[in-house]
Amino acid sequence: MTLKATPLNNVHRALGARMVDFGGWDMPVNYGSQIEEHHAVRSDAGMFDVAHMCVVDIKGPDVRGFLRGLLANNVDKLQVSGKALYSCMLNPEGGVIDDLIVYFLTEDWFRLVVNAGTAEKDVAWMQARNEATNAGLTITQRRDGANAMALIAVQGPNARAKVWQVIPQAQQATAEMKPFNVALVQNTPFGEAMVARTGYTGEDGFEIGVPADQAAALWNALQAAGVKPAGLGARDTLRLEAGMNLYGQDMDESVNPLDAGLAWTIDLVSERDFVGKAALQAKGQNAQFVGLILREKGGVLRAHQKVIAASGETGEITSGTFSPTMQQAIALARVPNGVNVGDTVHVEIRDKKLAATVVKLPFVRNGKILAA
Repeated sequence: MTLKATPLNNVHRALGARMVDFGGWDMPVNYGSQIEEHHAVRSDAGMFDVAHMCVVDIKGPDVRGFLRGLLANNVDKLQVSGKALYSCMLNPEGGVIDDLIVYFLTEDWFRLVVNAGTAEKDVAWMQARNEATNAGLTITQRRDGANAMALIAVQGPNARAKVWQVIPQAQQATAEMKPFNVALVQNTPFGEAMVARTGYTGEDGFEIGVPADQAAALWNALQAAGVKPAGLGARDTLRLEAGMNLYGQDMDESVNPLDAGLAWTIDLVSERDFVGKAALQAKGQNAQFVGLILREKGGVLRAHQKVIAASGETGEITSGTFSPTMQQAIALARVPNGVNVGDTVHVEIRDKKLAATVVKLPFVRNGKILAA
């Protein structure tokens, strides 16, 4: 199988990146030291190629009404142009088709950013819903062809200042912008730029979309301004420290999002109906999504390891790693209801049962360790 490549593929190879197959995409896992890349994001500024993710523009007379029924979170929260919302898109059984960000641009134009591995499935599902509801909308994915966009995430305490060095036109539009907002900035050196104050690391920064043919120029300019290239390895340890779910690992179509710590993204209060709502109301929450810190030496926390509560009931780790910031083994886990923050549980690692403490997520946010 031929791997798909982002517009930055040649740039990664020229930098000597270690490339891996990531869901059918040829992507950089690191450029030498994953640990250095991780610390650069926590202490200064790092950047990630996220051009494998897919921008989807939905246009037409009642996009809002369509998204009200499509998404579990309520787009009526988006009343000011430029506001963004994180949401799950569910199947009728309440499983997670994908998690995504939706941006409100105008009443007849909303923009979604969906995950790489699910993009084709997502767009097909949206088109099917478009037809089933006679919404009459135009749904356009922006990953291929003449209108292709590429996304670069610049994250860290100095990320915004370094982006403004490279795209000075963005400073006025984004200097006062709060997190989970977006601006479309015209006449930059890289064409029209979508600059969103969002990210996946627990640090401040921007996710920037530019025409795909401008991605390499933007990447090189950011690197010249002192932004350190970072690969998928650091991206995973950063998002795990930040307590952020990874689609396909912490949740998927077989997982009730209420059991994946995503209740905050699901609006079950308003009378609005949406795909999967009835199933969620019938199922309710059957597990809790928590952080674990390993307290004994002799193991690394990994996905699918069994977690044993004091009651004898079991759960499992969904994501685990060694935290470069905390210098401890940490994990995200789905555990039985009734397990509380501060409790000790045991994790089965090979033939041992090692003690771990249940903590509230996130572990790290804005460079500060919050869980101990």
